[in-house]
Amino acid sequence: MATQTASPTSGPGPKVNHIGLPVLEYRGGKSTLCAGCGHNAISERIIDAMFEMGVEPERVMKMSGIGCSSKSPAYFMSRSHSFNSVHGRMPSVSTGAHLANHTNMLLGVSGDGDTASIGMGQFVHLMRRNLPMIYIIEDNGVYGLTKGQFSATADIGSKLKTGVINDLPAIDTCALAIQLGATFVGRSFSGDKKQLLSMLKAAISHKGTVMLDVISPCVTFNDHEGSTKSYKFMQEYDEPINEVGFVASFDDIAVDYDSGQVYEVEMHDGSSLRLRKLHEDYDPTDKANAVRTLMEAEEKNEVLTGVFYINTEKPTFTDLLNMVDEPLATLPESMTRPPKSALDALMANLQ
Repeated sequence: MATQTASPTSGPGPKVNHIGLPVLEYRGGKSTLCAGCGHNAISERIIDAMFEMGVEPERVMKMSGIGCSSKSPAYFMSRSHSFNSVHGRMPSVSTGAHLANHTNMLLGVSGDGDTASIGMGQFVHLMRRNLPMIYIIEDNGVYGLTKGQFSATADIGSKLKTGVINDLPAIDTCALAIQLGATFVGRSFSGDKKQLLSMLKAAISHKGTVMLDVISPCVTFNDHEGSTKSYKFMQEYDEPINEVGFVASFDDIAVDYDSGQVYEVEMHDGSSLRLRKLHEDYDPTDKANAVRTLMEAEEKNEVLTGVFYINTEKPTFTDLLNMVDEPLATLPESMTRPPKSALDALMANLQ
């Protein structure tokens, strides 16, 4: 595996990553979310992943919609570009931003309401296009900004603090993303630092749509007895499907796994995603089996976490459009606007 000479320093002064930046350069504003909110833990893991992977903050476009989750981008990477869109419309704004400058990294943070309710129409089309983007759903099963009503990802039979029981089946965004065409799909828990960090680092190196559903308990409206998105429930019913390890292309690190029990995927930048099988016969490249496994877990009231599906061969939306290497936003008008002669020739052919 290739190594890089520059490495994080541990001498006098703050520790820096392999591009020479301290972790402070990846932080954002002070969070205004509730103390203990799972969203804050996700922001911390994003900071860690971007720092450790040596991503240039100015090369990242942070996108969001509306909701508690969509406030999160303000709390990390303040040097990055950021756009807070209309409720449920982050996918289309992200697509436009990518087409304008596909050399930047797209990182979208949404919520279960922003994605699975008002934004569902846009979400499904984003998944089928395989747009190069990391799409994170901070999933707490309720509408935290409007007093905690059930969202579309709330499990059937779960209970609100008011005692109301949910009698509608949940939308499984992971199963949906796999079926529609996303090429890296997983679920994690905001309280599982190791797993979530490894998945985020792998997501950064993936070329295609990454959809991560992160269970993120709402301490105000959905962290009580009877909730299936609470800290206690996740600690009791979290069933990892694989143990996730990640080795970046610039690292030279040995990862200890039992021989014959590891599924290794080479990422687009030369990094390696190593999945130690906890479910003995699980193959993360088998699309049909991934969906079937999620459906079986639902019947058992298990919350599966890990990388469910990955495909490093499928062309991205950028590939399908045969876009030029130079960002469209930087091209001069002479290259993006046909001259009058071209229009005259076209009109002549229509006569």
